[in-house]
Amino acid sequence: MNQTKQAKPILWSFYLSSCSWRVRIALNLKNIDYEYKAVDLLSKKGGDQFNKEFTKLNPKQEVPILLIDNIIFTQSIPIIEYLDSTRKTGLKLLSDDVVKRARSRIIAEVINSGIQPYQNANVIKRINKEMGKEKRIEWLNFYLNKGLTTVETLLKDTKGRYCVGDEISLADLCLVPQVFAAKRYKIDIGNFPLINSIILELDNVSAFHKALPENQPDFLKI
Repeated sequence: MNQTKQAKPILWSFYLSSCSWRVRIALNLKNIDYEYKAVDLLSKKGGDQFNKEFTKLNPKQEVPILLIDNIIFTQSIPIIEYLDSTRKTGLKLLSDDVVKRARSRIIAEVINSGIQPYQNANVIKRINKEMGKEKRIEWLNFYLNKGLTTVETLLKDTKGRYCVGDEISLADLCLVPQVFAAKRYKIDIGNFPLINSIILELDNVSAFHKALPENQPDFLKI
């Protein structure tokens, strides 16, 4: 990228993408104004992420992508860490307390690596094709419940008002989109009282509300 000053960060996002959603929350919490570029992962053409222009930005053909400081970033966790390291506005998302920071990252990674990949659109398509809808539902139910049970157990040692104590952290940014996705797949969040109570708290935070799928420019009724 050239070194001329960038007017405004640009986020390539899809309204239903949980990884993009995390970054939207982070940008809101850090009070960063940005340009939203919609990428239709479910377009009739097979998905806009597969076109040549997008592939040049991210060879893995996934959202989110964030262009900021004339640098292109992919992958939600590194994006959030970069924002928190370089922008002092808004909330701090990674605690200076090394234990709290590690605990937040643990919960975030359980979600990011241990739950979210099972509900990835490409994975679901493959499971549907090879195993059928009934097996897909059974498969998703098993892995989503297993992952959320792990998070619920971790929260017994970390929860305050939010995932780790009384301050919003990276873990909360990952939890909200994951719970939304789990509900879409008919998982009963009532079985996870600690998770549910955190979600109720975060529902009152404007930065989280602003990042909801229905508040995005590319929103379509789910």
